[in-house]
Amino acid sequence: MSVGHYENFPVASVLLPPHLRQPVAVIYRYARTADDFADEGDLPAPERLALLDGYRQELRRLEAGITPKTPLFDDLGEVIRIRKLPFQPFYDLLDAFSQDVVKARYADFDQVLDYCRRSADPVGRLMLHLYEAVPGPDASTYIAWSDSICSALQLINFWQDVEIDFAKDRIYLPQDEMARHGVTEAQLNARDSGGGFKPLMRFQIDRARAMLLSGAPLARRLPGRIGLELRMIVQGGLRILEKLEHVDGDVFRHRPTLKPLDWPLMLLRAVRA
Repeated sequence: MSVGHYENFPVASVLLPPHLRQPVAVIYRYARTADDFADEGDLPAPERLALLDGYRQELRRLEAGITPKTPLFDDLGEVIRIRKLPFQPFYDLLDAFSQDVVKARYADFDQVLDYCRRSADPVGRLMLHLYEAVPGPDASTYIAWSDSICSALQLINFWQDVEIDFAKDRIYLPQDEMARHGVTEAQLNARDSGGGFKPLMRFQIDRARAMLLSGAPLARRLPGRIGLELRMIVQGGLRILEKLEHVDGDVFRHRPTLKPLDWPLMLLRAVRA
């Protein structure tokens, strides 16, 4: 379900058809290195934003048919050309990573979803193009399902990482929902799961699950190993939500992750789904 620093990206999965592994790996390299500009190291914000803008300039060179300046974008340009990928998802990812540099709080769920639209949904849309599922007569339906899956997986990652993100001075829990449940930043800092924190987390868990399940029909519509791959991804998200429920949302003491024994269970559920 997650690889390295970039969550919920199905890179190098044994279920992924061999002809897709190289293009997926190139896209992953692009996403991970750009995400690292926003998250890793001690660079000040202006330098992080400048690095991300350098990636934008490379994308513009590719769009204009100009030779890029870096090997990564040589590879990416080849993938985009051969696979006929749209450029907008790559720009959207950069916008999300730039937002992480400058925005650390979200007033309401609509703001969180807007972030997911650019941080997670582009990955699914690119995968649909690689699967050759779009364009086509069902493209709009497939894209809506994909967006629901990807946004839900992003939310699940947020709820796993409440403590980790807070250490980076980021809170993805909507501020209005925190206030409604009486949860404060001081409570997060104290790693206190009492009071309204657990009801707040239950609300987030239920909403993420509903969103994930609303997109799950896509995994039954895509054929063969591609469909099984996506069903495994969905089951991974559902399994994390089960673990979150099991600890009553207390991610301060029990951050849920997928363990080796979870994979056979997920595969069984994916086959039956």
